[in-house]
Amino acid sequence: MAAANARYYAAGDPFREFATAPGISQAFGEILGLWAATVWEGLGRPDPVRLVELGPGRGTLMADALRAVGRVAPDFRSALRLHLVETSPALRAAQAALLPEAGWHERFEEVPPGPILLLANEFLDALPIRQFVRRLDGWMERFVGAGGRFVERPAVAPAGAAADTLGAVNEVCEPALRLASLLGARLRASPGAALFIDYGPAASAAGESLQALRGGRPADPLADPGTADLSAHVDFQSFAAAAQAAGAVVSGPVPQGIFLTRLGLFQRLDRLARGRGPAEAAALLAAGRRLAEPDGMGRLFKALGLASPDGPELPGFSL
Repeated sequence: MAAANARYYAAGDPFREFATAPGISQAFGEILGLWAATVWEGLGRPDPVRLVELGPGRGTLMADALRAVGRVAPDFRSALRLHLVETSPALRAAQAALLPEAGWHERFEEVPPGPILLLANEFLDALPIRQFVRRLDGWMERFVGAGGRFVERPAVAPAGAAADTLGAVNEVCEPALRLASLLGARLRASPGAALFIDYGPAASAAGESLQALRGGRPADPLADPGTADLSAHVDFQSFAAAAQAAGAVVSGPVPQGIFLTRLGLFQRLDRLARGRGPAEAAALLAAGRRLAEPDGMGRLFKALGLASPDGPELPGFSL
């Protein structure tokens, strides 16, 4: 999965085949930018502060965020130093066109020390996973073998397996857990907060979630490696536990729809719709409903916050 997804994201524009939240509505990025500005105030207005995005796509989310904070929170706009964690040369070029002030990094560990505010939308789901299957004679791990088919080899029981019943599939995302530990340690050492928005269940659960999209449609994950977007559900519970063990304070996860509504999504959409024609106004509100309603992205997608031990309460996670 890791090699195939690396080739996919490096080959041109991987977001041509599916829409993410920043492409659905400009209000998404604007709200997250103002979320970061509010947290910055609660942290005591550190200057400078690293504003980091993991997997910034085309740069749309951050461009929308910076436009909003430039208008509403100019002091935060002046204090922030923009850092983007991106490995794809093609995507870096697209990001540079919108965000010429940014500095780029291959890995989160390369971001310079100091106060930090981090945003990550649909980043964790693209990280590679391992799959373990419970068989009669013990645990087996799945690998891609000759001929592009899954094979199984004996394995040690995965730590914290969600289910030990016969046939149960447990997925482990080691890169996500490493990131959680690194970020938790950083937040313990210096002021900051992080916001992750992604899809998956709130609690750890057994089951196979590896999926592929090619041409906007479901595809065989093993067919034509590097030509499809591979993803898997995020294990929010395990990610949160790793961050908390390293020193971060965890908020959530809460459903995306509830999170965005608490932050004022529909009030912002109402303002955007004013003065527009009926069709354009209806399209703006429909985009918001797609982000927030349970039968759209509002329930499956979750928001998870991490903060320094002495940091402020994070907006959107409580009434």
